[in-house]
Amino acid sequence: MQASNKIKKNQEFRQVYSKGKSMANKLLIIYITNNNIDEVRVGFTVSKRVGNSVVRSRVKRLMKESFRLNINKVKKGYDIVFVARTTANNSSYKEIESAMLHLLRKMKLTIM
Repeated sequence: MQASNKIKKNQEFRQVYSKGKSMANKLLIIYITNNNIDEVRVGFTVSKRVGNSVVRSRVKRLMKESFRLNINKVKKGYDIVFVARTTANNSSYKEIESAMLHLLRKMKLTIM
């Protein structure tokens, strides 16, 4: 994923949280908003409630890899933020990927 496709600044995250729509499942929460450019920008957050730094880093790596492998299925023109829930701390890659694709389908962000 290119650096221009990442949401990194606190202000950008807050904008997606406040102006965007959200949905959740057992493992993840998704926030989306239009970004008025022809790219998908994505951010990932994992709170300290999920676990220690090792666990948080692992969950974030799994989320990033799941999105990277499925980015060609996502509609362009959106800012997307994924937030890991506490139940994601002992989940496998397949479970994270399945939860992510489920949320993208529910928000109608997938290309058929």
